[in-house]
Amino acid sequence: MEKRHINEVLLRNVEKLSKQAEREGAMMPKGSSPLPEVDEVRRIITLAKSIIFTDYFYKRQPDEQIRSYYIGVYVEELYTVLRRQIARGLQFCEDCAESDVLSSAECLALQFIDELPEIKRLIYTDVEAMFQNDPAATNYGEVIYCYPVVNTMTHYRIAHALHKMRVPVIPRIITEQAHSKTGIDIHPGAQIGEYFAIDHGTGVVIGETSVIGSHVTLYQGVTLGAKNFKYDADGNMLNVPRHPILEDNVTVYSNASILGRIRIGHDSVIGGNIWLTHDVPPHSRILQSKAVDVSFQGGLGI
Repeated sequence: MEKRHINEVLLRNVEKLSKQAEREGAMMPKGSSPLPEVDEVRRIITLAKSIIFTDYFYKRQPDEQIRSYYIGVYVEELYTVLRRQIARGLQFCEDCAESDVLSSAECLALQFIDELPEIKRLIYTDVEAMFQNDPAATNYGEVIYCYPVVNTMTHYRIAHALHKMRVPVIPRIITEQAHSKTGIDIHPGAQIGEYFAIDHGTGVVIGETSVIGSHVTLYQGVTLGAKNFKYDADGNMLNVPRHPILEDNVTVYSNASILGRIRIGHDSVIGGNIWLTHDVPPHSRILQSKAVDVSFQGGLGI
């Protein structure tokens, strides 16, 4: 094929693709400032893990002064990267003036740094919960290095702190990075108490308005979802509480679906493969009915 023809095809399509379509323009935020960078957001998590699990994800530093030095370096870089990405995320804030974005980002980044000690405390309660819930865990290092729940909850707790600060887009990027890696999908708006454990984890879904107490354990395939949606007079979907509330010390076994704004009372156990759409009082045991033993001939009736 002639080089001239190749260039004509390339240039023709570059010209078409360079023109912003009406639909494309409608999806873009106002202004012309740079938008979030996914790799930079990933760097935020890497830095946070180096701060929260310093001895695991960097060099073990028995000397407190050396340890303090490295954590100081990470915290400073975290603030810098976070401030930049928050500013880019604020481009999606309709109520934010472009001239105020940088100063707002500085304040929010500092506010997040103030939250880091509490985020760290909560994550270590999750590690403790996972270790205590799984007899296969031989030591805490195995949980921190290997268990998907630790990776997921690190992403979630960071994202949730930013979500509470009303930072647009960035929290969802953070939780979706964990979702794509572990198969655990937690919306950053969900409220999750301390000592939270997810055993195995693949396929777990926790919706935006879910409220989960302390010492709660979920198994793989659990869905805390919405049963239905409410609409305004114009037919627009309303963002109202629509996901379950799980009180303290609740255990939900694999592939259970708990749907709607219902309340699962404290110290309850929800068995596997349950479809639950009503409130459950404290100390309940909700189990699946016994399977029916039916014989089939030649595949008939399946």
